[in-house]
Amino acid sequence: MIATTKRFRGVSLVVSAALGAVLISAGTARAQVTDPNPGALTFSGALDVPSLYLFRGIRQETDPAFTMWPYADLKIDLMSGGGGGLESAAINIGIWNSLHTGSAGSDGGPGIHYEEDFYTSFTLGFAGATSFTTQFTAYTSPNQRFSTVKEILFRVSQGSTFAPYGLIAFEVGGSGTGQADGGLDKGTYAEIGIGPSWPLGGSSTIAVPVKLGFSLADYYELAGEDNKFGFFDIGALITVPLTGVPSQFGSWNVHFGGDYFLLGTTTEAFNAGTDGESSKHKVVGLVGFGVSY
Repeated sequence: MIATTKRFRGVSLVVSAALGAVLISAGTARAQVTDPNPGALTFSGALDVPSLYLFRGIRQETDPAFTMWPYADLKIDLMSGGGGGLESAAINIGIWNSLHTGSAGSDGGPGIHYEEDFYTSFTLGFAGATSFTTQFTAYTSPNQRFSTVKEILFRVSQGSTFAPYGLIAFEVGGSGTGQADGGLDKGTYAEIGIGPSWPLGGSSTIAVPVKLGFSLADYYELAGEDNKFGFFDIGALITVPLTGVPSQFGSWNVHFGGDYFLLGTTTEAFNAGTDGESSKHKVVGLVGFGVSY
């Protein structure tokens, strides 16, 4: 989520396309087996290994090596099956990390722990599988590669076949906090997308998230100009449940896939590797395992 080269400072998830697809697919796989945990608390976590870290199209590392994304989420169901149009209410508390052995981590600075994000969200579920989420996230850097970025996000989603959603995120905080693009002014970000998934046979699924990211105000600043188009991203993620794990230990899966990014003016300028050349196109791969209980 954070820009790491010296020419700009940025920030980092929740949420990348891969993360959203993992959580959607993990939930799908979990629903296909007997739930060993029917209570009000649900734990989800994963360890992912991406080929490159892009946060909302912004490249986070000039020279990547081995990168790991361990994260965990606790969902607390406050109510379910309510009447009057309100069907559910839940709180999520989570932590997301990015560990690097490349230029953003142990090869280029004081340590491997590039990013650690803390978030909490409140979600209301309504009739028609529609939900509204309010979320606060603090993006921090234990190895001090960027200043802490604070963000308030509002998201509306609908659980139909194509799972459409839209969100608006506002960077907040005083003068000591940073921005995703490393610019002078705190930005406002908007995103629209879909996240459909289909069965592949057995309990395996494939998710095909598609998203568009935009700046509503000062989110993709470059040379004093706010470029509105950030990126277009289409991905595919295959999730395979691990059927040999006893159900009392939760639902485990392995997942793998990739994303294609078409970058805007600002994100293209930030997408430069060790050769110094930028590109409008980027393909990112990912493999990992996850658990839900």
